[in-house]
Amino acid sequence: MRIKNRVKKCMMAVAVAALLISTLSGTTMDTWATTIKEVEEAITDTQNQIDNINDNISDLEDQQDLLEEQMEDLNAELINILTSIELLEDDIAQKEADIELTQQAYEAALQKEQDQAEAMALQIRFMYETGDDTLMNMLFSKASFSDMLNRVTYAESVNAYNQEMLNQYEATRKEVHDLWEQLEADKASLEADKAEMEEQKEYCDRLMAQLQEKSENFAAQIARAKQDAAAAKALLQQEKKQLKKLKEEERRKEEERRRQAALAAAAKNPPQVTNNTNYASVVDNASGSDKGKQIAKYALQFVGNPYVAGGTSLTNGADCSGFTYRVYQDYGYDISRTSYSQRSAGRGVDYSEAQPGDLICYEGHVALYIGGGKIVHASTQRTGIKVSNANYRTILAVRRIL
Repeated sequence: MRIKNRVKKCMMAVAVAALLISTLSGTTMDTWATTIKEVEEAITDTQNQIDNINDNISDLEDQQDLLEEQMEDLNAELINILTSIELLEDDIAQKEADIELTQQAYEAALQKEQDQAEAMALQIRFMYETGDDTLMNMLFSKASFSDMLNRVTYAESVNAYNQEMLNQYEATRKEVHDLWEQLEADKASLEADKAEMEEQKEYCDRLMAQLQEKSENFAAQIARAKQDAAAAKALLQQEKKQLKKLKEEERRKEEERRRQAALAAAAKNPPQVTNNTNYASVVDNASGSDKGKQIAKYALQFVGNPYVAGGTSLTNGADCSGFTYRVYQDYGYDISRTSYSQRSAGRGVDYSEAQPGDLICYEGHVALYIGGGKIVHASTQRTGIKVSNANYRTILAVRRIL
């Protein structure tokens, strides 16, 4: 009864777990979102599904552990039953041996009883057949009357002894027969116990097969759930990549909007340009590193070349960040491509400490400092690459790359 209750509980657990798996399997995950908000909502949904799947896997593993515990208990029950069956078989074999010996003893006692009865019957018949002659011979013989009495007494003693032996044989036979019947009854009881044990074993074998099937079912459900979890995690990574891509596109659009706004503002208030200045001497007279001055002079070589939105060519045209990007790349330095990200390149310094080669960052624009309060930069399509005063616009940051 105890085993049956445990199995019923396990079967109920299997049914609940199967329902959870079917519920999760029917869930669809839509990743074809096109906006940042939609992707963020999809990520939240996917993460919730992953959490639910992991919780379900944990529940399934707990239920499988319970099943395995039941199987171990049932296996112990089977071992006990098999041990009991073996002991009963040994007892039955011993009873059969005892019955055989008792049967032999019974047959021997019965034979002795029959032999004793036959011997007494012969003696009695002999006494009756020869009784008269023997008595007359005893009366008229030369023997004394005393001898006759002794002979009569002896005959009576022999008969009494024979009767006593016959009674003993009969009692022994009866005792052995009773023992034989008791052994037969004991054997029948042992065989009944064995049959009951074998019936219990068959029942336990059926339960074990059912539990094994349920355990394999749990293992299959856990494997499917782990596959679902892996698919959901892969989906989550795709959604995160999609979100990152959308945010990057949004950031670029915003940067371009700001840059265009800054260009429009600069077009309305063009910077003052000094055309006849020897900019090389400006670089030489500024304080700073030799490498920074080399980069500044290198950049000045391209003054007058065109401005091209999205370009990175120092001769055929570049935009503001493309210009600074290409100048530094030609000297083996890899800085980011946009003015927004270049605002975080290198390390920040105060404008009062600016040196040739430093990046001067504005709202949506970037330039290269050459010294003496001057910058070289790709300004607009109308003016191209040129030299301007560094403070022609509000400076947001000064970044030193070297």
